[in-house]
Parts: sequence; C-alpha cells; structure tokens
Amino acid sequence: MKPLFPDIIVNGETIPSSAIAAEAQNHEAPSGKPGFAWKAAAKAMVVRSLLLQEAAKLDFKSDPQETESGKWETEDEALIRAVLDSQMDPEAVSDDAITAIYNNHRESFRAPTLFQPSHILFAAKPDDLAARAAAKANAKNVLEQLTKDSKAFGRLAKTQSDCPSKDSHGSLGQIGSGDTVPEFEAVMDILDGGQTHPEPVDTRFGFHVLRMDEKVEGKILPLNIVRPQIAEKLEQVAWTKAAHALTKRLIESADIVGIDLKSPVVKAA
Repeated sequence: MKPLFPDIIVNGETIPSSAIAAEAQNHEAPSGKPGFAWKAAAKAMVVRSLLLQEAAKLDFKSDPQETESGKWETEDEALIRAVLDSQMDPEAVSDDAITAIYNNHRESFRAPTLFQPSHILFAAKPDDLAARAAAKANAKNVLEQLTKDSKAFGRLAKTQSDCPSKDSHGSLGQIGSGDTVPEFEAVMDILDGGQTHPEPVDTRFGFHVLRMDEKVEGKILPLNIVRPQIAEKLEQVAWTKAAHALTKRLIESADIVGIDLKSPVVKAA
C-alpha cells in the first residue's frame, strides 16, 4: 500500500516516511488534519539533516555537554550546537534597543501588586451542577445582606464560609500577583481597596463573595533593575532570527525531494 506521505531525500540522504510519522506525534495539528503535523515534523527533520550534513562538511567532532544535572546532549545534538555556534552571527543587543523597549512598554515592568482580600467561600466541585447552583444562590444571598449591612462581612464569613479563613473573618492576608487562581485574581485586579465585588466570583473551588480590604499597586521598576531581563529577551529574538537565516540558507542551497520548503507555503510534493 502506497504511504500517505512520501520519503524525503535531502542531498541524497533519505528520511523515511515512517520516521517522519513518528516525529509528527510531537507536533500539534488541528483535529482531523494530520498533514499539518506531518509537514511540521518533515521540516524539523530536514533542518536537522541539513545541520548534521553541515557538521560533517566542516569536519566537526561531537563533544556532548551536560545540559543540566545528570543530563547530557546526544552526539547529534552536540554537532548541531557546534554548527549553530560557528555559523550564526546574532545581532548584538544595543543599549538603545533596551531603552526603547523599556520606554515603550513601561507598564510591563511593574513590581507585583499586593492584595489584602477577604472572602466568603461557598464550596462546590466544578462537575457538581446542583451544588454550584446552590453555592451561587447562597453567595448572592450574602451579597444582598451586605448591601444592607456591610459591617456584617466578618460575622457572615465566620458562620457561612467553607474556607479556613473564616476563623480570621474571611481575611486571606497579604497575597501577591500569581498567588491565587487566575479567575480570582482577575476580579481582585479590578477592585479598589474597600470595594466588594457586586457578583459572586466563580472559580474552580465554588463561588466567592470577595472584598478587597487593601490594595497596593506595584510601582514601575527602574530601567537598571529590568535591563538584564530585557536584554535576555532581545538576545533570544536575535538568536531566533539568526537561526532562521541559517536554516533558510541551508534549505535554499540544498537538493530536497519530497517536500517543498523553498516556497512561502510548505506543502507536500
């Protein structure tokens, strides 16, 4: 039976269709469209083959290095690294580029916001629809009571909350960005100190009545603090561009049969 996709030949070296199919399992594809994963896998294996052929042409010797404690590169990985190191010339990151990124994206360089929230939790598992409906109704009832008597929050937390924080009148203490689940933090972000969210907050744990007691928004960090972070990101971008330029050059000079990687759109031959 003829295979769905062909073998690929790279400068006379055959990459079997079966090997590409195995590699395709490591690539995502839209449901019902395995060809997308096959093409991504095929391109990855062609580039790998070209880099190893380049290493042989340059007569590089494999010198595997330890990538992390107890883990080492394979011989092929070491050869590919050697080719990339010798053939790529990433653009140097300038102070002007770092400053420009900082000035144009200052809001991205804030210290974490500090929150001091209190909540009343009505617990319900995500897949228990009846329990979640009851929890939401109970949370709404508490919110109605709080509109009449906002000072009742601590008492209601102590008598009705399913969270251990009920022993502290619902207070969760001081927490920072990333310390809680995203859906809870999204509501904390929009509340000011002293505000109670007017609707029950839906999370995987159930429904919460959420009050923000205090909130200190993180200040924008100075350039000298975030400079290494920005530089690292720009170096990654420069490295990616240089790697793309190298692989493009190798592909354009190669004799590849079975797939077209020289056209803007990658498609099976």
